Amino acid sequence: MQVDSRQIDSILALIMARVPKGKNAGTALTEDDPQNLLLAEVGSLAETAETAPLAAEEVASKDHEGQGADTALVPYDSLQRYLAEIRRYPLLSPAEEHDLAVRYKEYGDIEAAYRLVTANLRLVVMLARSYQRAFRNLLDLIQEGNIGLMEAVRNFDPYRGVRFPSYAVWWIRAYIIRYLMNNWRMVKLGTTQAQRKLFFNLQREKERLEAEGFSPEPKLLAQHLGVKEEEVVEMEQRMAARDLSIDMPLDGNEESATLLDLMADQRATAEEEVAATEYHQLISEKMAEFARTLRGKEQVIFTKRLLAEEPLTLQEIGDQYGISRERVRQLESRLKKQLKDYLVREVKDFKDLDVGFVEER
Repeated sequence: MQVDSRQIDSILALIMARVPKGKNAGTALTEDDPQNLLLAEVGSLAETAETAPLAAEEVASKDHEGQGADTALVPYDSLQRYLAEIRRYPLLSPAEEHDLAVRYKEYGDIEAAYRLVTANLRLVVMLARSYQRAFRNLLDLIQEGNIGLMEAVRNFDPYRGVRFPSYAVWWIRAYIIRYLMNNWRMVKLGTTQAQRKLFFNLQREKERLEAEGFSPEPKLLAQHLGVKEEEVVEMEQRMAARDLSIDMPLDGNEESATLLDLMADQRATAEEEVAATEYHQLISEKMAEFARTLRGKEQVIFTKRLLAEEPLTLQEIGDQYGISRERVRQLESRLKKQLKDYLVREVKDFKDLDVGFVEER
C-alpha cells in the first residue's frame, strides 16, 4: 500500500498532541548491539550534571501548577522539560522496530510510525548535541533533527536487514547540517557540495595537520579535502570575514556616508547602452545579409538550428535531407567558419563580440 507523503504531518501532530502518562520502563538493552549502546548513551542524558535540575523542576511544576512562570520557585527551562518528556518513551528492540516499520510500510499505520519516531527522539538529541558548538540553540537543532527522523521513518525499508536507528542517523544529520548551512550567517557560505564539505571540515583538517607538524597551507588542505586550492582560499576568506551591511554609516553617525555610497556603479552609462544597441543592430543586419547568400541545406541549418530559439537536432535535419548526422555536423562547422569570416570582413572590431551557438546534439 502506498503511503501518502502528507501522513508525515499526522505523525508530527500525534507527537505534539500526546502527553504520556507515567514513566514507562525502557526495553532491556544488550551490550552486544552497537545501536543499543548508542541509545543507552542518549537515555542517560538526563542523568548528567547538565540535566540534574530536572527532578527539582518537576516537583516545582507540580507544587505550583496553575501559577504563572514568574511565581515558580524553579525557572522554567524548555530544554530540560523536553528531555524529561522524551525519557518517558520506551526504547524498542530490533524485533519491535522491524514489526512497526513493516506495519507502516505495508499498511500505512500512523500509530506504528508514531512509536518509531518517539522511541528515537533521544537519538536526535545526542546527534544535535554534537553540533552544539556550531549553533548554540540546541532546541532548534533538535527540531530540525526530528523532521529528519520523520523523513527517515517515511523512507525506511525494513526488508534490507538494517536497524532503523542506523538508517535514521543519516537523515537526522542531513537535516541538521542543512539548517546550519542556511542559518550560519545572513549570507550563505556554502551552496555547492564542495563548499559544504569545506565548511564543516576545514578547521578540523587545519588542527589535524598542525598537530602532525605540518603547516596548513591552502594547497595541502585542498589535497587532503579533495577540492580546489582556490576554493580553500575563498572559504577561509568567507569564514574569517563578518557580515557587514552596506547601509551602515562609516563613522557611526547616521548622517555620514555609507559603504554603498563608496561602491562603484556597475551599470552601463547611457552612451555605452546606445553604443551596444547600435552594435548589436549592425550585427543582426549583417547576419541577415549572410543568410540571404545561403541555399538549400545550409540555409536550413543556419535558420532552423543556429538562430532558432528551439533548434532542430542534427538527426532531425539529417532525416529531412536523407543524410547522416555526421554530415550535418560537418556542414554546420563549415557554415560557422563562413559566418565568422564574413563578419570579420564586414564588421569592425568583431572580435569584441561574443556570439554563441547551440551545442551539438
